[in-house]
Amino acid sequence: QLVYPYDFRLTEKEKTSICYLSFPDSYSGGLGDTQFSFRLRQSGGQRTTHYEDDGEYNREAPLTLQREAAHYFGYVYFRQVKDSSMKRGYFQKSLVLVSRLPYVNLFQSLLQLIAPEYFDKLEPCLEAVCNEIDQWPPPVPGQTLNLPVMGVVIQVRIPSRVDKPGSSPVKQFNQENLLPAPLVLPSIHELDLFRCFQPVLIHIQMLWELMLLGEPIVVMAPSPTVSSEMVLSLTSCLAPLRYCCDYRPYFTIHDSEFKEYTTRTQAPPNIVVGVTNPFFIKTLQHWPHVLRVGELKMSGDLPKQVKVKKLAKLKTLDTKPGTSFARHYLGIQRKRPSEVQSALLRRHLLELTQSFIIPLEHYIASLMPLQRAITPWKNPPQISPFCQEDFMKTLEHAGPQLTCVLKGDWLGLYRRFFKSPNFDGWYRQRHREMTQKLEALHLEAICEAVSSAAALKPVRARCQHLPVKEETLQRVSLYIETIIGSLPEDLQAVLHHH
Repeated sequence: QLVYPYDFRLTEKEKTSICYLSFPDSYSGGLGDTQFSFRLRQSGGQRTTHYEDDGEYNREAPLTLQREAAHYFGYVYFRQVKDSSMKRGYFQKSLVLVSRLPYVNLFQSLLQLIAPEYFDKLEPCLEAVCNEIDQWPPPVPGQTLNLPVMGVVIQVRIPSRVDKPGSSPVKQFNQENLLPAPLVLPSIHELDLFRCFQPVLIHIQMLWELMLLGEPIVVMAPSPTVSSEMVLSLTSCLAPLRYCCDYRPYFTIHDSEFKEYTTRTQAPPNIVVGVTNPFFIKTLQHWPHVLRVGELKMSGDLPKQVKVKKLAKLKTLDTKPGTSFARHYLGIQRKRPSEVQSALLRRHLLELTQSFIIPLEHYIASLMPLQRAITPWKNPPQISPFCQEDFMKTLEHAGPQLTCVLKGDWLGLYRRFFKSPNFDGWYRQRHREMTQKLEALHLEAICEAVSSAAALKPVRARCQHLPVKEETLQRVSLYIETIIGSLPEDLQAVLHHH
């Protein structure tokens, strides 16, 4: 019906997809308001972004919160109420916020403020809201922002890449005597993991393995809310490692990728897809992993909720500690508040990921050339190639078995991880960072050599009364300034200081 702001360009294909993804696709007898999320592949060529600071934001943001280049996130607020004046007997409408940022908590909280007003006052409300949002500062990692909208100030901290993994968000915000008191969001993106995973908690370790290996998973849920929360929880459970495969928190039969995902002529893609339409039970039954999330029934029907065809091949780590971990939660810990349970669960998953990734980090750090090999007179030295067999040899003395309670075939898990998009994504990112570091060190070495040589030349010339023209001296100084000016600001500051 309406796109705001007007200059936001969507292709017809994107508009159609957004329409289908903005409504529950199976019969929903429930009345009232529903919120859920989706992720949409951008169609058409690369369009210019409103943000010129994409590179800077992505450099400083955690990998899991980077702005996406090829996908949009959609945050939906759907209302269904009886209305006899409508042809169907119901008022059914969705307000959708589209962004490249995965800030699910911030944007869903924003919709809770805007949507009820919008359904009442329509377009003027959106215009006023967009004018306010236009004044918001950009999301700078590490900063706490006050975001005024509709008489409320939302206060959030934008996470930064330098934050310690697993540390809880800063509790003490600077209130700045704000009136009214701000609506403080403890996190812009973290869901209530314990609530999302409770029905499948006994399988949490196996789900972590499937996500690590980028295995195809179908999440079948009774509603888009449950579907999208489960998919987003699954993709977040590898943090701080980035999940590099595709994922669709909510997917419908009208999606342009429907044929691509349901074909039986090729293996399912590396994707986690959330669905609610019972039609998918049939069309996706050839997929290897199906996770059914229904109403919370904690009795005997848990094993039926997870179908893993390749269970014998995939289960590399011993399940007993994972199972006892789940029982520990479901039994003794029931009285704890959900946010405490979620923090514990997040820490458990973080420890699993760190046990797995730290040996890889140690090995890749050993591939970096020694500092003394970096000289201003040669090209920067090359990073040594990643040799999987060499890495496997390091595991005996530095493997996960030393830090993790789980025993089992860690070697087998690494071998399968090497074939997954998650390894490829991790390795490319680390290699890019190391190459940039080498280039910066090499530039620094060149600058030090040039500046010390250039600084000595005029001194020698003047001391020995050599016939050096003033024009030559000025050219050397200009050359040095040009080189220094092309460097990052922190290096410039160091060199100017010298």
